[in-house]
Amino acid sequence: MRDLTIRLQDRPGSLAALGEALGKAGVSIEGGGASTTASQGAIAHFLFADGAKARQAIEAAGFEVLAEREVLVQRLDQEKPGQLGALARRMAEAGVNLEVL
Repeated sequence: MRDLTIRLQDRPGSLAALGEALGKAGVSIEGGGASTTASQGAIAHFLFADGAKARQAIEAAGFEVLAEREVLVQRLDQEKPGQLGALARRMAEAGVNLEVL
């Protein structure tokens, strides 16, 4: 699984254009999200099973891929409180800095 960090234009339709380009290329988004900041504008983090294929489709559509990372996907048991804290603590003790959640 790969996380691609993508710069979007901070305007209506930018996310739609990205999604349409991925759909036309046959690329599915496995998860992720997007937000805007005053300093960076609109930034999306999306997870893809095939990062290379996703990157190719994204860049061909004129979007900028800022970074690509290997990710750990961990499902939390919704019936057991405290799992995020326990998992984050184990990662911290191993020296892992969580960049995107």
